[in-house]
Amino acid sequence: MFVALGVLAGAAALVPAARWWLMHREGLPRASEPFDGHVYRVGKAVIAERRCEQQPRATVIVMHGFVADMRYFTHHYREPDLQLILLTSCDYHLPITDPREQSAPWAKVPAEPEGTIAHDAAVLVQALEHLPRTDVIRVHGHSRGGAVVLEAAQLRPDLFERVEVVLEAPVLPQGRAYRSLTPSQLWLLPFLIPLWRLAPIARHNRGAWGPLENARKRELIMAFPFNPKRVATMMANLRDIEAWSQTRDASLFGNVRRGTVLVPGKDRVLESASMRESAGRAKPGLNVVELDGCSHFVLWDRPDAMPVLVRTPERSTGND
Repeated sequence: MFVALGVLAGAAALVPAARWWLMHREGLPRASEPFDGHVYRVGKAVIAERRCEQQPRATVIVMHGFVADMRYFTHHYREPDLQLILLTSCDYHLPITDPREQSAPWAKVPAEPEGTIAHDAAVLVQALEHLPRTDVIRVHGHSRGGAVVLEAAQLRPDLFERVEVVLEAPVLPQGRAYRSLTPSQLWLLPFLIPLWRLAPIARHNRGAWGPLENARKRELIMAFPFNPKRVATMMANLRDIEAWSQTRDASLFGNVRRGTVLVPGKDRVLESASMRESAGRAKPGLNVVELDGCSHFVLWDRPDAMPVLVRTPERSTGND
């Protein structure tokens, strides 16, 4: 009996220790790609600016979603005359081969807790304040990135006066997940993530991804469980998404002047109905577009639904 009690005591001590180790160890990235541009580090977050030799016609700043990375946007915004500025979330792997880092005197580590929407929003504000080279600016956020955009607009509404926003399948105030994790599932997450990494696309999660004929889409989804450096970062992201959604309200929409909210009708990551209800409270300057049958990944599945990026208007000469 004493032996059995000893084994149980040992197991009771071992499981929390194993969980802590799995939570905080840094995992290996899945893959990286060449990138022609500069990288600015802001604490554990990264801003990457693609090289644009000529005077760009417009500036696009993009923020990816939970467990995604900046490569989500690169094929869509591939025109060489765009100034493309890509954010990588705090404590995520940078998917760039041999990045060219450049010092940025303006870069300040946010005071907000790491892993939160507010932390990444403070990084986005710095990118928007210091890097655009044009007067035509789009800020595009996907999923959790949509919440980051709204939070950034609340931090600095003055910077968004002339900005067009695209909120793609976004986390929104009072929005909900398609399926929420129970407290026990959340506690077990450090033990479940290694299993997800063995099969990123599997029978039990197949419905979340939508069509998978697009090879680029499939490749990047396979990298999802590897993109955050630590399971602790995933946990912080998940807890904060829920807290942010519950505590924010429709007043956030008042900080953006114009743009588009894309609501997929067959979203299996976020709940379409609550997204649609929240977006319906947006001010008239935000156009809400519902996409029947579309998955959570609009940019991959329905790129035609993206609003056209207008060219830089001719400056007034004062003689009009």
